[in-house]
Amino acid sequence: MQKARPKHLNLAVIKFPLPAIVSGLHRISGALLALSIPFMLYALEGSLSSAERFAAFKECIAHPVIKLFLLVVLWAYLHHACAGIRFLMMDIHKGVDLKPARLTAKIVMAVSITLTVIIGALTW
Repeated sequence: MQKARPKHLNLAVIKFPLPAIVSGLHRISGALLALSIPFMLYALEGSLSSAERFAAFKECIAHPVIKLFLLVVLWAYLHHACAGIRFLMMDIHKGVDLKPARLTAKIVMAVSITLTVIIGALTW
């Protein structure tokens, strides 16, 4: 018996496999990194322009909401880098079978989250 396929895909109901989640997060993290560039450049320019602006910058990043934002950007950078390496390997046909693809997706998630926690704990 053949299953009836849904006519309208509800993305909130579909259970995605981990490699698809890693792929989606790779796209989201790339967009987040692109959107954060103006803020990061503004902060860099301000921190390098004068001692007063550097002190204001230090005061600004001491706020917990800003620290959380920076932690999310750090995760985005680390996840995007780890997933990018995974996708580059897949481009040369390494790890494209089901088992290796699932394993590398787990590794990407574990490494990016672990590094974010470690670096975040050291800098918080």
